[in-house]
Amino acid sequence: MVAFDNVRELLSSTGAQVRAGVSLAGLTTLRVGGPATVADCTTTAALVATVRALDSAGIPVLLLAGGSNLLIADRGFDGVVVRIATDAVEFGADHVLAEAGAPWDGVVAAAVAAGFGGLECLSGIPGSAGATPVQNVGAYGVEVAQLLRRVQLLDRASGDIRWAAPAELGFGYRTSMLKHSDQAVVLAVELALNPDGASAPLRYGELARTLGADAGDTRPAAAVREAVLRLRAGKGMVLDAADHDTWSAGSFFTNPVVPHERVPEVTAAIRKYVGDITIVTYPAENGVKFSAGWLIEHAGFGKGFPGPDSVVRLSTKHTLALTNRGSAGAADLVELARTVRAGVEQRFGIRLEPEPVTVGVQL
Repeated sequence: MVAFDNVRELLSSTGAQVRAGVSLAGLTTLRVGGPATVADCTTTAALVATVRALDSAGIPVLLLAGGSNLLIADRGFDGVVVRIATDAVEFGADHVLAEAGAPWDGVVAAAVAAGFGGLECLSGIPGSAGATPVQNVGAYGVEVAQLLRRVQLLDRASGDIRWAAPAELGFGYRTSMLKHSDQAVVLAVELALNPDGASAPLRYGELARTLGADAGDTRPAAAVREAVLRLRAGKGMVLDAADHDTWSAGSFFTNPVVPHERVPEVTAAIRKYVGDITIVTYPAENGVKFSAGWLIEHAGFGKGFPGPDSVVRLSTKHTLALTNRGSAGAADLVELARTVRAGVEQRFGIRLEPEPVTVGVQL
């Protein structure tokens, strides 16, 4: 274990506040995770100095901001958790510049309130601004990769700070070159906005229908944000401490993209199990995207599985969310995730991939 006194001395001049034995469950939306030493960084200067000092000393680092996409082991983390709590947000004529720790939905709300459009479809997503390019966060037909102008990065090998263009980041579906990599720390993001207050073109059928629009239409950003928040709340995807359906990491599995050559085989397996019904799919690059939530439900894992007495369940509102019912540990969530993944693979021949970053646990 890393000695707390040594860490405190090492970071004494960085501007970070160092705390010992912090329960990481209180810093994640899944509300699981054991103890760790935490260094809180409320300025970019403190964040940079802290990461540089820990890397130079060879001490393991876990970067944490909103904690909405993490599943951390019950034993905690043997190193230092650097909590990114920077939160400045500035607007230009057609863009927003947000520090990495700024709560993401706060950035979206501020943009809409200031009369800008473009971010509204990403309303209600928990987590921080700095995490959005890492995960290439997306919802309701919009992805961060479509909006991103540049990302400020700390190169952990050289210690240098630079701005990176989107083309450098290797964006894909819910991924980028920054994900599952320790090479860089996101310090800030700059995103393009619509100065006229119009939303992004409505590409997601459910949202367009809710707004009485056709695909490709736009609407005032404020109206779209309100509709998105309403839709997400109905699926348990807006954080609410009183609602255990929101004690989750959001969508636990990504929608699988099946190569074109395997689509007939997968479709046949699905129809053999569930009959000749409409299968929910979407066009995708290099294949066909299947709905993970649809696959889970039709593989026999309905909302609330495995039942009301379990400490972990699929959300009662949305089968794609694995939820902590109040007393679960990471091991409980891993067990449920394995059960669901194995069932879908056995029945349909599709292996689901987890969306959250796992720390100290493996599926």
